[in-house]
Amino acid sequence: MLKSKKWALLAGFTLVSLILAACQPQQVEVPVTVVVEQTKEVQVVQTVEVAQPTAAPALSYTTPHPILGDVRVRQGIAFCTNKADLIKSVYPFLSAEEQQAIQMDTFVPASHWAYTKPSESYAFDAEKGQALFDEAGWTLAEGADFRANAAGDPLSLKFTTTTAAFRQTWAAVFEANMAACGMQVVRFHVPASWWFGDTTGLSRRDYELGAYAWVGQADPSSAQLYACDYIPRPENGWAGQNYAGWCNETGSNAIKNGDNTLDRQERIDNYAIAQEEFAKDMPVLPLFNRVETTATAADFENFRAAPGMLYQSWNAHEWVLPGRDTIVLAFSQEPASLFGLVENAFVAQHAATYIQGLNNQSENYDFQPVLLKSMPTLENGGAVMNTVEVKEGDIVVDVTGSPVPLAAGVKVKDVDGNEVEFTGTPIQMPQLVITGSFLDGTTFSDGQPLTKADLELSDKIRCDKESGATSFILCDRTVSIEYPDDLTTITTLVPGYLDPTYFLDTVGIYGPYAAHQPIESDGPYKGQTLADVAPKDWQTLAEVAEKPIGVGPYAITDWVKGQTLTYVANPYFVLGVPKTPNLVIQIIQDTNQAIAQLLTGEVDAVFGETTTGLEQVLKDGEAEGNVKVHIVASATWEHIDIQLFTK
Repeated sequence: MLKSKKWALLAGFTLVSLILAACQPQQVEVPVTVVVEQTKEVQVVQTVEVAQPTAAPALSYTTPHPILGDVRVRQGIAFCTNKADLIKSVYPFLSAEEQQAIQMDTFVPASHWAYTKPSESYAFDAEKGQALFDEAGWTLAEGADFRANAAGDPLSLKFTTTTAAFRQTWAAVFEANMAACGMQVVRFHVPASWWFGDTTGLSRRDYELGAYAWVGQADPSSAQLYACDYIPRPENGWAGQNYAGWCNETGSNAIKNGDNTLDRQERIDNYAIAQEEFAKDMPVLPLFNRVETTATAADFENFRAAPGMLYQSWNAHEWVLPGRDTIVLAFSQEPASLFGLVENAFVAQHAATYIQGLNNQSENYDFQPVLLKSMPTLENGGAVMNTVEVKEGDIVVDVTGSPVPLAAGVKVKDVDGNEVEFTGTPIQMPQLVITGSFLDGTTFSDGQPLTKADLELSDKIRCDKESGATSFILCDRTVSIEYPDDLTTITTLVPGYLDPTYFLDTVGIYGPYAAHQPIESDGPYKGQTLADVAPKDWQTLAEVAEKPIGVGPYAITDWVKGQTLTYVANPYFVLGVPKTPNLVIQIIQDTNQAIAQLLTGEVDAVFGETTTGLEQVLKDGEAEGNVKVHIVASATWEHIDIQLFTK
């Protein structure tokens, strides 16, 4: 995580299990006085010999921080933080309304369907913050710059973050905010390699106030970040990403309940509880969403940008530039390959979407079908939850989310959601079966209709360990895939696998591969079809990496390395022939040059990887009528973790 910490699910011991393990008693016979009868007026006691455990060593990081362990101090920090000023320091080009829109007060973006505004959102109020500091015993003596407690200890905290200019800028404003309330903040700007290292910085909870960003996602699952089970300590091998050490049982249970139900309203209700507890305890100070900026020619029609939307290309068939037959997009980075299973770079995935199309899009964090007939959900019958009986040796998903053979000692969730340990007796477990169907008339750019053979090949290559694919999470949790017709897949998942985004677990986010595609490249497969190519050879094949055939709105016709990728409209596109016949991606590595060419009309759109740091130039161009700027709150959000405990 260079810009931000990757959201990764880490296994860890629960706090309860750690405490129980640490407290196993050594039997020592000692006389102990115990109450055997008690009334309001009198106690009757006797001395008996009982076994008493010796004192167990305390767990690490359970001693409240001498300053931050007091919730009044944490709340005071929140009230003293002028988020609008922080945002203005790094995004001066935003209007007051846009600045307000990206402020955060919980761990869920305000535009997300799971967001519920907590009863206390800590709107900037320095007087209220200072009153809380006073109440906590940190007072400001006459003539003093900073507060101190009765013992004379200063209200001073270390603030750690990266050396990135972006964070140095807003951190200086935060420091000034705290100074105005009488708190001294000593800033440490450290290398990202240390701050995000596996054995240093955040992962070892080596900070008091620590700033970084989480890269958000469309689904709000947050147990790995804020549940009690995921607090890293030496005793559990530092497993977990709940770096602040926040353990609120009500909040933790609500987060886990929200993560473990597929009913949206239940998820909303549980996340509302979690957000309320989160705001009340203030273990983390949410600040603001990072913004994602794209810009287009002023007369570019039907370009859409919204929070949560990963690829604006989902409706490229509707894009129009009046009087023009070609749209030119500027990329500051060149794709290494168009084979999306092995090339994860955003620019590569983006370039491929014009060819493969998108099965769905996630505008405002809410998935909607594009090339699918519908999102297959439990509510619309596209998915069903069956109850199956599992026995020893069956593959199941255990309570950690891992697929394992069922054996003695394995813990799973039964059909009622209870955590149970397998002892040999068969267990009733839930099993999802999901049916996904492409739109009638889905056709490849060469005029060949989508067939069952294409769907089978796509699933085969996605799950073949020799294909070079970078993730097999879904494959390892799939029992079977059936193809009842040329447009449909029926996916049966491993018992116990209840992914909240289960409606994506059918045919993936991208369109299928063309089994019939002829191989024209020189080599052992020349004259054969894509279905004949061994999985291990896919990533080196030109027909896959450079000129694939897809069911998307465009077909690639030429790729001049280092210069351009050229596309032509797919006349058979199921959603209608694209309104603009030609599309060109121009590689312009100099971002200043790319913006300059947008302003002069040589290119028609630039995206987030190009616009960072040049937003004001674009806004100036918009004011002059040369371009249209699209600024949305991204899922990535800046925050300050507050270390609640010391070693």
